[in-house]
Amino acid sequence: MKVLLTGCSGFIGRHLFRCLGDFARYDVTCAVRSLSIIPAKNEILVEGLRGDTNWTRALKGQQVVIHLAARAHVAKDGMVDQHEYSQVNVAGTVSLARQAVAAGVKRFIFLSSIGVNGNLNSRPFTAADQANPAEPYAQSKWEAEQELWEMQRGTGMEIVIIRPPLVYGPGAPGNFGSLVRWIEKGLPLPLGAIHNKRSLVGIDNLIDLIIRCIDHPAAANQVFLAGDGEDLSTTELLRGVGRAMGKPARLIPVPAGLLQLGATVLGKKAMAQRLLGSLQVDISKTCELLDWKPPYTVEGGLRRCFEPTD
Repeated sequence: MKVLLTGCSGFIGRHLFRCLGDFARYDVTCAVRSLSIIPAKNEILVEGLRGDTNWTRALKGQQVVIHLAARAHVAKDGMVDQHEYSQVNVAGTVSLARQAVAAGVKRFIFLSSIGVNGNLNSRPFTAADQANPAEPYAQSKWEAEQELWEMQRGTGMEIVIIRPPLVYGPGAPGNFGSLVRWIEKGLPLPLGAIHNKRSLVGIDNLIDLIIRCIDHPAAANQVFLAGDGEDLSTTELLRGVGRAMGKPARLIPVPAGLLQLGATVLGKKAMAQRLLGSLQVDISKTCELLDWKPPYTVEGGLRRCFEPTD
């Protein structure tokens, strides 16, 4: 099966490309903006991800598109550039999907975000919940999803949407990378008494799910939430990272309410929300419809983050 993969140079894309190479039935081409990111025979050069990008060469003969490429963090003078999100995450995605239809692609897999559901919850999110994106990045993903569904209704190309929460793994950027650096430096952290619940997904579990969606019949025209199937508090996560690293997590038990107040005063409310708030994901639909379960526990996934590589 011929598969076009975008976002090959990113954290998820690099892992997915390596794993797809273990399956003889997949012939993978990576769309890249600069050559020599991966083996040359698997690369094809494209000029970014915009509404006017020409995907003709990359899409020729492809049966499935896995679209990971996106603009994740954009800021100008400390302000989010909504136009950039719209140009890349919405217009770029829609243009690629339209050209995929014209090229005869059967299935389009789109990596979205749990942020489409929202940032906080009092009960686990499900794929059937009404969308409630609270940030510009999540809003752009939601708009792209809507455009894809409209296209599916008009063309019949199969759409699969996957919404992951925070993705962790070896070399993960973003919030998880920050947690790792805090533990690695031995910094004392006032996060020893946090009783929230957060769903995460290990990179190996997410990759396994994406691969399952490539040709599983039941995946067609569905939204799937990704996750490890286990929820942890921020305190539990930090302790788990410390155990996996073989370093103690130096956690001071400060009440969450006091931390929230301090963060608000310092203008760090969004950071506090990620550390102190709850965000749980119900993956029962994903598991039941695809006959799938996460191959790694959270403990196993964290351990794999720090295992020596060849």
